[in-house]
Amino acid sequence: MPEPLHPHASRLIPFHPPFDWQRMLDFFAARMTAGVEAVVEDAYLRNIEFKGCPGALSVEMAPDGRHLLATAHGEVSRYIDELVVPVSHMFDLYVEPGQVDESLSRDPWLASLVQRRPGLRVPGAFSGFELAVRTIVGQQVSVKGATTIVGRLVQRAGVQVSDRLHDPVGWRFPTPEALAQVNLDKIGMPGKRVETLQRLAAAVASGELSLDVRHGDIGDLRRQLLAMTGIGPWTVEYIAMRAWRDPDAWPAADLVLMNLMTLQEPDLLRLPQHKARAEAWRPWRAYAAMHIWNSAADVAGKQKGG
Repeated sequence: MPEPLHPHASRLIPFHPPFDWQRMLDFFAARMTAGVEAVVEDAYLRNIEFKGCPGALSVEMAPDGRHLLATAHGEVSRYIDELVVPVSHMFDLYVEPGQVDESLSRDPWLASLVQRRPGLRVPGAFSGFELAVRTIVGQQVSVKGATTIVGRLVQRAGVQVSDRLHDPVGWRFPTPEALAQVNLDKIGMPGKRVETLQRLAAAVASGELSLDVRHGDIGDLRRQLLAMTGIGPWTVEYIAMRAWRDPDAWPAADLVLMNLMTLQEPDLLRLPQHKARAEAWRPWRAYAAMHIWNSAADVAGKQKGG
């Protein structure tokens, strides 16, 4: 780990074992926003702003293997106790994996996947807005392609920071206000998707839409997003999985999920059939999606899906 910035403060956050920490890091590493976040020496690092205070955050597995060690660096360190909740959501620390694994293991196919990856979590997001931006950018684009475009957004609308936690982490993600107003000409996205992105940013900036509600009605949030032009069910369910911590969110139209389900059961040819098949995995369909995506990643030797 790099030398910490001062001031800094740390907290140990417990979780229910097992915890596949390496796969959590792999997921973030494959999707990290260049300049804003990084995975370095088995730790996740990022720049943040919390309650108006800038700073940085590092999260790593504690030596005892039963806690995560979260450290806030800079001004934001005064809020370390309040940061425990968003960090816990981001790294899915509230789940009891034994309960999830037992439920999914009733399905023979998922049982084999769970056996290979006990304690697999659903990676969350520090910012619901940031995750929504990433998801819209990723519509019909590869993980690598989406990562490239999000990096360009940061360069155009983000905030450069002087006190870096680590060399690769020198930017804060654009605010909704900045992203709504910046010129995104030639950013590498179709014009309609740029319009969707900036419409969402403007709605968040004005307070019309909140993407970080953890205790509100997820059904209302789903309806709000689906009512916006350019946002469909895949986008909403992916945001629900990761930003709203809905354990039963299911991005049904995801091509990796559909293709692998059809490989298992060739009779599954249309989306309604795939949706019906996934009903057996309630109330943990988000975890089923993670297991299926990871099985694709294992075969390909890289992170796929999401």
